[in-house]
Amino acid sequence: MNALDYALSCPKAELHLHIEGSLEPELAFALARRNGIALPYASVEALRAAYNFADLQSFLDLYYACADVLRTEADFHDLMLAYLRRARADHIVHAEIFFDPQTHTARGIPFETVLRGLEAGAAAAKAEWGMSTRLILCFLRHLSEDACLACLNEAEPYLDRLHGFGLDSSERGNPPAKFARLFERCRATGLPVVAHAGEEGPPAYIHEALDILKVRRIDHGVRAVEDPALLARLAREGIALTVCPLSNLRLRVFDDMRQHSLPQLLAAGVKVTINSDDPAYFGGYLGDNIRAVQAAFDWDIATWQQIARHSIEASFATAEQKASWLDALTPPPTTEKRPSP
Repeated sequence: MNALDYALSCPKAELHLHIEGSLEPELAFALARRNGIALPYASVEALRAAYNFADLQSFLDLYYACADVLRTEADFHDLMLAYLRRARADHIVHAEIFFDPQTHTARGIPFETVLRGLEAGAAAAKAEWGMSTRLILCFLRHLSEDACLACLNEAEPYLDRLHGFGLDSSERGNPPAKFARLFERCRATGLPVVAHAGEEGPPAYIHEALDILKVRRIDHGVRAVEDPALLARLAREGIALTVCPLSNLRLRVFDDMRQHSLPQLLAAGVKVTINSDDPAYFGGYLGDNIRAVQAAFDWDIATWQQIARHSIEASFATAEQKASWLDALTPPPTTEKRPSP
């Protein structure tokens, strides 16, 4: 077995996946027809051709427009099940899935409709394939903290059905410190918190997410390499980064995969994980990200085993689940031939 085959087939967790960002054009058109909605694109091909983004904001504009087709519990069920079917094909045993209720409640969709639909899709995947999932409610950082506090108030009756809180949307001009009160309340629920930082935003945003929001993981974090002290801190404190390589390329964080900061992060001892972010928009699911990274860096089996281990250890799964998946990570004898040093 070579390194790529191992990376693709070993058990792994996906920790950075926006469920709305897994809405493929085909499903978007199917839901639009079901709900009597006209999309501003003539065809699946025309919509897919629009996936050429200059930056994060240009992506978000299209992302929110397409999310308008999600109206009913059945829509959210179908969206979740479609993603988990693809996750199973990538040998993902556990997925921690972000959802953005404000994207939907602002359109008059009840919070419970969103939650029940996503839960139903996850339950179907568990029954059919044994998939393990967690739901993480993300707040939209381009909105005010008061708006996000209102969302938390709406979520409070459902806390026993949630598994964490996150912070996403556009980083520029929206530092983590803007949400200090919100995350203080989130932590008081006892649920873990995470935040997007250090993708478009500077390393200072990673510091704020750790020191002010007190997050358990950093989503993205690829710009940590610009701050050696921060890099050392991430390694020392065992803070996992949920890196999304193809997303970083599509949003012009890096111009070429070979320029990505992944090797520097790993060399510094940071707990790196690989994820797909918004795979319908950014060119692929987890397997596609793995292939792109391997093509750029030609990592060995031990490196991919380490990354899979990071993903499981950094997850919010139970200790028993983690132990079972970690036991399955031992690779078979390699048949890969590498040149002598």
